Amino acid sequence: MIQPTTFVLFVTASLALVLIPGPNHLYITARGLAQGRAAGLASAFGVEAGTLVHIAAAAAGLSYVIAQSATLFALVKWAGVAYLVYLGVRAFTGKETQGVAPPPQPLRKVFLEGVLVNVLNPKVALFFLAFLPHFVRPEAGSPALQVVVFGLTLLLLGLISDIVYACTAGALGTRLTARARTLRYVSGFVYLGLGVATAFAGRK
Repeated sequence: MIQPTTFVLFVTASLALVLIPGPNHLYITARGLAQGRAAGLASAFGVEAGTLVHIAAAAAGLSYVIAQSATLFALVKWAGVAYLVYLGVRAFTGKETQGVAPPPQPLRKVFLEGVLVNVLNPKVALFFLAFLPHFVRPEAGSPALQVVVFGLTLLLLGLISDIVYACTAGALGTRLTARARTLRYVSGFVYLGLGVATAFAGRK
C-alpha cells in the first residue's frame, strides 16, 4: 500500500509539473482556437487517453525498453515529428472562403489526433521512466500497480489543467472565428514548433 506521505509528495511534485505549460497545452490551445471549445475538450481527452497508453507501457516495462534502445527511441521520436509536421502543413494549406473558418473536423478525429500526439511523444515515456520510479517502493506492494495508481493520478491532474486550457482557447476561438487565416497560421506554427521541439528532444 502506498504511504500517504509518499502520495502527497507525488501529487505536489506532479502539480508543479502539470502547471508548467507544455506541448500538450499548446496542442490543445491550437485546437480550441481553430475550432472552438468542443474541439479543445476533445483534444484534451484525447491527449489524456494517450497518457493511458504510456501508463500501460510503463507498468509493463516498455518505457524502459524504449529508453534503452536507441533504435526504438528514434522510431517513436521521428514518427511523432512527422505527424506534428503533417498537422502543421495541413493547417497552412487549409482552404478558406471569404474569411470564414474551414469546415470543422469531426470531434472523433480531433480526439484521435490528441491520442496520437501524446502517444508519439517520446518525452512522455521518458517522464514516466525518470519521474515515477522515485515514488515506487517495493515494500509497498506490486510496482506495476503503484505505477498505475501514480499514472492515473497524474492523468487526472493533467486532465484538469487541459480542460482549463481547452475552455479558455475555445472561448477565444469563438470570438476570433472571422480571422480564419490568422487562426490557421497560429495553429500551423504551433504544430511545427512542437515538431521541432520533439526533434531536438535528446536521450540521457
